[in-house]
Amino acid sequence: MADFDAILFDLDSTLCVSDQDEEAVLAEAFDRVSVDQYCTVADIIAAVDDISTPKTPHEFYEFCFAVTARKAGIETHHASDLATAYEACLDHSAVSFRPGAEAALAAASDANLGLVTNWDEATQTVKLDALGISDVFDTPVFANPRDGVPPKPDPTPFERALSELDSEPGNTIHVGDSLGADVAGANGLDIDSVWVPYKEQVTDPTPEPTHILPSLAEFPSLL
Repeated sequence: MADFDAILFDLDSTLCVSDQDEEAVLAEAFDRVSVDQYCTVADIIAAVDDISTPKTPHEFYEFCFAVTARKAGIETHHASDLATAYEACLDHSAVSFRPGAEAALAAASDANLGLVTNWDEATQTVKLDALGISDVFDTPVFANPRDGVPPKPDPTPFERALSELDSEPGNTIHVGDSLGADVAGANGLDIDSVWVPYKEQVTDPTPEPTHILPSLAEFPSLL
């Protein structure tokens, strides 16, 4: 491990992916609320950059539904009810490793490992347990605005990970799938950013990552 004392990983869509059919889950949520479906999963993903910072997962989904409704010209969005229904349809234990994730974690095992995720501890612990990696990270940092840890790209979760791992930004690398959260957050602290796009395919990504990898299987080559 030549250059990095600490390696930080995002979780969702970076190390793991959901085994559930996302479109089916969304359709079921609308069915439960008896509302005509006015958005797709792609619409929800696109709405993320337009929402206020949520304090809870429920607020995140509520804000996303409200934004997609506005863009679709829907006046009565039922966002809170849809958020409740959507959460009820989710099985956080139904996750699998993204291809190359296990190899990436193995390659990084000689460094201090941190998890920096934008979801709460209760939700993410279920996923970590399902993947069998609850004890892999020396420092897990979960977003919790009510506890003073706003989500990425805010510097706070990165700073907490650096502090707990006793590492400097110049000796740290962060791996994630999101330009807006992972790359922007890491770049803001001069942490080397590794962008491993999952669904977001961009020719000229902004902000610009330090490294772009088509797959986590390529990650060991950086070390």
